[in-house]
Amino acid sequence: MTSIAPVSRTELSQRRKTLRRQRRTRFFQASWRNVAIATLAIGAVWVATLPEWVIRKPEQVTIRGNRFISEQTIRSLLPITYPQSLLKVQPHSIADALKAKAPIAEATVDRQLIPPSLTVRVQERIPIAHTISKASQPGLLDETGMWISQESYKALNPNLKLPSLKIVGSPEQYRSDWVNFYQTIRQSPVTVLEANWEDPANLILKTELGAVQFGVYSSKFPMQLKVLDQMRRLPNRVNSDQILSIDLRNPNSPTVQMNATKTPVKLGTP
Repeated sequence: MTSIAPVSRTELSQRRKTLRRQRRTRFFQASWRNVAIATLAIGAVWVATLPEWVIRKPEQVTIRGNRFISEQTIRSLLPITYPQSLLKVQPHSIADALKAKAPIAEATVDRQLIPPSLTVRVQERIPIAHTISKASQPGLLDETGMWISQESYKALNPNLKLPSLKIVGSPEQYRSDWVNFYQTIRQSPVTVLEANWEDPANLILKTELGAVQFGVYSSKFPMQLKVLDQMRRLPNRVNSDQILSIDLRNPNSPTVQMNATKTPVKLGTP
């Protein structure tokens, strides 16, 4: 059995001194840590109240990236009460509020202490089409299919000019297909002036060649547009003023409805 060596009184005294010294060290370390935290807190409060780090007027907010909505209008939408300490400004809250109040897809807010100012960078939702529907008020669409109230947009931009592209029908009819549809007609040489989605079974486009029936919108739509582009020489073969419509539901056998006889004329593959 292992024996335990006796500890002398001198060793016990030395150990007690060591423990007391360690406790004092920990006490002072904790005290200094608390003092440092308190000093930082007081300093933060003091810095936050410095008059040099306060924005006092909207002109200290710089707006970048806007095209259709004026700087003054965007400033008026910012949830900032002047004067405002820069350190109390919450960039994310301001950006979220701005996107909720205006047709803005993205917004970022940066603070600058010297000189005290804010920079707000925005990416607007650019209207590329205007909409008409029996079920809803007139609206605007951006490239992603986001619907924007025409009335609210005009309130922010009284000088708004409606986009030339017109979309007829309930947004529910075309929302899921909008992105692909718009990218396709934008890349097509054929100018599309209007798209009518009122009948889900027959998409009708008003183009530079006249009204064109496409049937149900599907993956063959790009090919149908290509056939339509090949029919540009059609006005040289018939009087374009007499064309009622072009039927491309079967792109392999396009049909032209004439005004005079109202008799469909099959052209065959262009």
